[in-house]
Amino acid sequence: MLANMLREAWRAMAANKLRTFLTMLGLVIGVGAVVLMLAIGQGAQTLVKEAVATMGSNLFIVLSGGTTTGGARSGSGTAPTLTLSDAQAIEELPSVAAVAPTQNGTAQLVYGASNWNSSVIGVTPSYLLVREWRLVRGQPFTDTDVRTVARVAIIGQTVARELFGSEDPVDKTIRIRNSPYVVMGVLGAKGQSFDGRDQDDTVLIPFSTAQRKLYGTSFPDSVRFMMVKAVSEDAMDRTEEGITTLLRERHRIPPGGENDFTVRNLSAAADVQAQTTRVMSIMLGAVASISLVVGGIGIMNIMLVSVTERTREIGIRMAIGARQRDILLQFLLESVIVSVVGCLIGVVLGVGGAALVSQTTEMMVVVTGAAILLSFAVAAAVGIFFGFYPARKAAGLKPIEALRYQ
Repeated sequence: MLANMLREAWRAMAANKLRTFLTMLGLVIGVGAVVLMLAIGQGAQTLVKEAVATMGSNLFIVLSGGTTTGGARSGSGTAPTLTLSDAQAIEELPSVAAVAPTQNGTAQLVYGASNWNSSVIGVTPSYLLVREWRLVRGQPFTDTDVRTVARVAIIGQTVARELFGSEDPVDKTIRIRNSPYVVMGVLGAKGQSFDGRDQDDTVLIPFSTAQRKLYGTSFPDSVRFMMVKAVSEDAMDRTEEGITTLLRERHRIPPGGENDFTVRNLSAAADVQAQTTRVMSIMLGAVASISLVVGGIGIMNIMLVSVTERTREIGIRMAIGARQRDILLQFLLESVIVSVVGCLIGVVLGVGGAALVSQTTEMMVVVTGAAILLSFAVAAAVGIFFGFYPARKAAGLKPIEALRYQ
């Protein structure tokens, strides 16, 4: 019975090819737009997740205070209000896994005939643990290297490529501001950070070496900022409160006094950005879904026209024994077939459009099975919802009046 109805529905649509095509065109555009928009949104979410993963987990940045010169205040990290002893005290907090004081700067690197300008960061051995950064070759420097102010370095993937090409950098000597440094290891790839910086364009050297031999400082053992890793996500609030309380006590800041440091929760900032991307993805899908509603209205209009044109046919069928539910099912099947076929074409166009966007703009797009299944489900729902009224109208016709219709 159902197979006969499907064949009849297919013949009815084939008899009016142009009208059938125009009926499903709205759904084709709608489904294609939904698949493409969801792919773009999912790609943005994937990029954010990858950026969060490269940062490390459960991270804080503690910045030193600002300065005031001539009434003008500068930003955090410009005044030497943090010290190495502050970092050691923070590391003793029970909710802290590790602390990594850092000294940032840029310098020219030279190896043989190659040279490259890169970020050179003075760090302690705990930096790799805090950033969850692994070595792919060589070994990290140790506390002994920090104490002896050793001229050793660990380089990122970009620096290794630009200076050494296919050559193994380990145990080779590079020059940083005309001073020799032995390459001890090569970092694994991290990719871009949230602000678009290449994290692999990095050289790590001992913190003491950066302060005393590379950048120099008027305040020995001062720290512009340090990275702090909490033991777990649940301990983040406790850790932030503990750091603030400890530093206020060590810096003898009176109650109500302004902090001479800043504690920033990097994980919270990452969560906010991830939530923003999720909202953007939902909004893109919602905007694209409007096309599906428009396509559904088109189905209803064309099906109403079809009912009017086929009134005598309906009357003949009912006169020879067709029941109301048979007529209802017949027209519902036609609208569902239009929806499903339109959905199939729309999915193909959406996936193709996503591939085109990826190739032409280098934007990350991710087409998921969930997005395709959602499109099918919505298309079927649209076909049933907007096709039900015309189908019910057809089923409600009286045989005598239908046969008399001209």
